[in-house]
Amino acid sequence: MVRESYVVVHNIAKRHNVGTLARSATAFGVKELILVGRRDFNSFGSHGSTSHLPFRHFHSLSDARNFLKEKDCDICGVEITDSAFPVNEHPFKRSTAFLLGNEGTGLSTKECEICDFFVYIPQYGCGTASLNVTVAASIVLHHFGVWAGFSERSRDGHKFIVAERPVKQGKYCTETEESIIQERKSRRENASNGFFDETRNAESTSSPLDTLFTEE
Repeated sequence: MVRESYVVVHNIAKRHNVGTLARSATAFGVKELILVGRRDFNSFGSHGSTSHLPFRHFHSLSDARNFLKEKDCDICGVEITDSAFPVNEHPFKRSTAFLLGNEGTGLSTKECEICDFFVYIPQYGCGTASLNVTVAASIVLHHFGVWAGFSERSRDGHKFIVAERPVKQGKYCTETEESIIQERKSRRENASNGFFDETRNAESTSSPLDTLFTEE
């Protein structure tokens, strides 16, 4: 049985975290990174890993859930709940999508409703209440890779070998042309109001929709 992992982020607050998530996702063999809701992000921290990872976008959690269920995936919320399993117990059964919530508030009620089960990361020190979302994702994805039996990447010296950058990495867009035009209009309006806090720096690493997502 083929076991695959996905990462789902919904309205992530700190856009630069997506770049770091992409780096961890490629390191631990994630199949796709799925953005739900807000899809603009900053690729800072990815170290070029976004070139090796397919992205997919959905407007709603229900659409993302339907897609994952068609892939026969369980949806696992990374959250400390009463029913959550310690991730080191590897409570996985099949391909799994890991849902990561907002950095400040964690998973919302709506996010929890689409989850099949939850895992949390046991802590042993007393200095912090929780981990950064990218750190938590890395730990959880590593545990899944161990459980799934992913093959370890070859090494060269003190580092793992990076694959050649694909000529054209597949990015997936689930919207119609009309919805994309509408969102671009909304983005311009929000940007004019300072909502997205975009900069005019030519070196900005913010990744707009039309350069990331193409038709499958």
